[in-house]
Amino acid sequence: MDWLTQARWRFGRIGAGACVMLAVWVALNMALSMMLVQAMGQNAVNAPIWLQFLISSGPLYLIAMPMGLMVMKAVPELPTRKFPMTPGRFFTLLLMCLPIMYGGNIIGNLLSMALSGGTAQNAIADLAMANDPAMIVFGVILGPIFEEWMFRKQIISRTRRYGEKLSILLSALMFALFHLNLFQFFYAFGLGLMFGYVYMRTSQLRYSIVMHMIINFNGSVLAPWVLSQVDLEALATTDTTDAAAAQALLTQNGAGMMLVSGYGLLLIALSIAGVVLLITKRRMFEFYTTPEQLPKGLGGQTAFGNPGMVIYIAMCAALIALSMYGLF
Repeated sequence: MDWLTQARWRFGRIGAGACVMLAVWVALNMALSMMLVQAMGQNAVNAPIWLQFLISSGPLYLIAMPMGLMVMKAVPELPTRKFPMTPGRFFTLLLMCLPIMYGGNIIGNLLSMALSGGTAQNAIADLAMANDPAMIVFGVILGPIFEEWMFRKQIISRTRRYGEKLSILLSALMFALFHLNLFQFFYAFGLGLMFGYVYMRTSQLRYSIVMHMIINFNGSVLAPWVLSQVDLEALATTDTTDAAAAQALLTQNGAGMMLVSGYGLLLIALSIAGVVLLITKRRMFEFYTTPEQLPKGLGGQTAFGNPGMVIYIAMCAALIALSMYGLF
């Protein structure tokens, strides 16, 4: 086959591998969930959080991802040199992640609420607010390791020969779609671009993994814990015009409210710093011509206009739509 046809076939193979990974994961997740319902009946909704994570993530990490990789392996990796990243550069890129994350989160929440008429539920946020140690194991440690291994190493290493920007974009989009909900789509896409750039420039997973872990720890562990230091229900229902009630609320939640305020102000300051860095340091993002760089105008068509990628995008879009209305 000619070079362009081969490139299209290879991108299609990556998409086909992602389809296998997604289909196997969803099928096993549904099967295990049904078994849980049969075993626990109505109490299944109150199953331990560690068990919910195990049912969801276990099949993905142990079965679905390896099966998807078996299909993707038909596309060879491009050998590259590994480069270190200085602590200063790492911290700069990490700060840039904050406005990307919070901006994307706001867009995702607003769009989810608008499209669902306010009925969409953010299941991941609900799990995080439970402050369960399982979140550290699955959300902060295992999740970043396996996700970076699949969406950065396996996908970028096999597609970077056709263009660095195209490879990063493909990886970020596939990563965002794989979250299967609109709440996370936009910030996952933005962070995926950043993590992809970090991997592209270093060819080492450790940097994007640690960055991913820090982001997840802040959003899934630290932020929920800080909020839990305040009685949010009492805060919402207390009549602040009643001096005695307001004083009692302040006495009970004063320290927690100071902690929440301090944490919020710190995040605002860091996010502003991140925006400033994104603007002033935009020239630090360097991209190089690759051995088989696709001609301008053919990149998107070749990478996304093939059966494997079209089916993957369609599958994810359908599941995202179902999840928005509580049907998945």
